[in-house]
Amino acid sequence: MSAEAAVAEAASVMDSLFIKELIKQWRAQDTHGAWEGKSDEKLLEPYIVTKEMRKEMPIIGDPDPEVLWRVELFYNAIGLAIERSKGIMVSPMMKMSHEGFGRQVLLAGRLVVVNKQLRDVHRFGFETMQKLAEEGEKMVAAGVEMIEKYPDAANYS
Repeated sequence: MSAEAAVAEAASVMDSLFIKELIKQWRAQDTHGAWEGKSDEKLLEPYIVTKEMRKEMPIIGDPDPEVLWRVELFYNAIGLAIERSKGIMVSPMMKMSHEGFGRQVLLAGRLVVVNKQLRDVHRFGFETMQKLAEEGEKMVAAGVEMIEKYPDAANYS
């Protein structure tokens, strides 16, 4: 891949609605300005887990609070991107065991718009920034599709 193509790909990833929401989630957590000088790419770096990094991680392990927090921010960003697309409030709910197994759901009214079984959360991450954006956008699209398919359930308050 040429340098120009790599720059263009990185720019398109950062223009993703989901990535923009994820960055907003991270920036909102910075109440003391410690991350003000960090680039958006640097903020999202913890989501990148390469094959080599994954090999070094134990197969079974308890997730630390920082990993759980990153998972929460990831799904909060999906919910907010769905909200921006449809104008309907989306609420996240996560139930996680101390061993890193659980479920994440995003609810709009009485409708479950995203339902994700989570396993091995201590290894949560994506191979590249592009894959992070693709997975987030895919879940946003699925949530929007559910709301469009069942608008009465999603608008129920």
